[in-house]
Amino acid sequence: MFISTAYAQASPAGSTFDPTFFAPLVLIFVVFYFLLIRPQQKKLKEHRALVANLRRGDRVVTSGGLIGTVARVVSESEVLVEIADGVRVRVVRNSVTDVLTKPEPASSKSEDGGKEKD
Repeated sequence: MFISTAYAQASPAGSTFDPTFFAPLVLIFVVFYFLLIRPQQKKLKEHRALVANLRRGDRVVTSGGLIGTVARVVSESEVLVEIADGVRVRVVRNSVTDVLTKPEPASSKSEDGGKEKD
């Protein structure tokens, strides 16, 4: 009647693999790597180093927003943080987000050999 018959068209005989089809996908992955993945890995590595180097006397900020001084390193996964005079809490090391100040290392002798000058 008024409807004509539709026939499927044959694909061209010489169809080959076109590498430019994947170029945008590769470009998107490269951009994601340099803008998202790499900075996140760098930040994670710095945080691991920060947590591994915690020691007594460090002034720290926890992920809960508490600011205190490390009173003692309890274990590989916990530290004791003094948040006020006489108030100490046990904190998981990974919850420490920042170290505000590090104490000066104690020297065994003064620069002048332990003698005072008059």
